[in-house]
Amino acid sequence: MERENQTSISEFLLLGLSNQPEQQQIIFWLFLFVYLVTVIGNLLIMLAISLDVRLHSPMYFFLANLSFTDICFSSVTIPKMLVNHIIGSNSISYVECMMQMYFFMTFGNMDGILLMVMAYDRYMAICRPLHYTTVMRPGLCILLVAISWVIINLHALLHTLLMAQLSFCADNAIPHFFCDPYPVRKLSCSDTYISDLMVFTEGGVVFVTPLTCIAISYVFIFSNVMKIPSTQGIQKALSTCGSHLTVVFLFYGAIMGVYLRPSSSYSAADTVATVIFTVITPMLNPFIYSLRNQDMKVALRRLILTKAIL
Repeated sequence: MERENQTSISEFLLLGLSNQPEQQQIIFWLFLFVYLVTVIGNLLIMLAISLDVRLHSPMYFFLANLSFTDICFSSVTIPKMLVNHIIGSNSISYVECMMQMYFFMTFGNMDGILLMVMAYDRYMAICRPLHYTTVMRPGLCILLVAISWVIINLHALLHTLLMAQLSFCADNAIPHFFCDPYPVRKLSCSDTYISDLMVFTEGGVVFVTPLTCIAISYVFIFSNVMKIPSTQGIQKALSTCGSHLTVVFLFYGAIMGVYLRPSSSYSAADTVATVIFTVITPMLNPFIYSLRNQDMKVALRRLILTKAIL
């Protein structure tokens, strides 16, 4: 009888970040500004790296991939919210919601994988400089990124298929501006044990592994840097890691307490943390890498001046 009383839903309602019209208008313009800055900033990073031969190295190859991923990551959630605001609707179809979750998990986890690969690149450059050019070959860099995309897509597909197996009843209101897997799972009226178990096992491995590898890489980096006799040498070595570490802290700091606990405990504070790593971090990445990296500053300045002359 309980199963007979359940109704099949064809769409979800995205409640957004506020139900006040004035605040919704402010949020719309703020998100539009952030999205434009994110796309333009990351595109400039990609163009600068592709056009400047001095930046054709593994570190900048991975940075270009990170910029591409950040553009896609922001494009998964923000445009839908902006369009809904313009047309005066807060609905998203069931199929769109599943697709949004799939790409959200794909690009979000790919960010973490790329940060891990970039940490390994810095480890090789600082701790194994004599072997750097022989190990970090272009073929290996491409292979690392390709394998990462395959693993992350399989991960996202698994969790999306598990989500599609859940039943949803009359309550279809998501307290967010996109289909975040946790609040969506919370709406399910069926048993989410298998889905939750996979989040804490396979999902936990995909999340924790990059973070652990980043931490191990920097343990070796810092221990090696401390052996450098001159203070100037230490500063030079750490300057190449400063931008990467800043991005790592921003990215993992925001999601550490959100996606490693049961969906039943999802709260408004988690929504704010999610906004930080889905909206704010992709926007800040270009500024962090350009402002803290002299080579990027020169390349971006040359790119902008060239475009201005043309």
